Amino acid sequence: MTQAASQAAAFFRDVARTGHLWTVTDARGMPTSKDVMPFWSSQSRVKRIIARVPAYAGFEPCELMLADFLEQWLPDLERDSIRVGANWSGTRAVGYDYLPHEVRQRLEWELQQLQSARI
Repeated sequence: MTQAASQAAAFFRDVARTGHLWTVTDARGMPTSKDVMPFWSSQSRVKRIIARVPAYAGFEPCELMLADFLEQWLPDLERDSIRVGANWSGTRAVGYDYLPHEVRQRLEWELQQLQSARI
């Protein structure tokens, strides 16, 4: 599995487990890179990107609840044709990005796996 693939897998697993995810914001709002908006599965991941990637200097972490992401964010991203960047990493903040409906399907699958494990 590539680094980007393992980061993306961790994104879905961790977000389903914790019920939280993170993006970045500044005085102008939340950035998109052309047609992609980045999200991370933990505060430490997003802080690492802010500290190491010049394009993210000056941004602050912004925590989102998974329920809000599923109910509000993903429909808005879908409407605006913006993809979801999942746990981008490295000195250039790169990784996989997904269509919003793909993110919803994967998160719902991860949530089902968690529920099955609890039964």
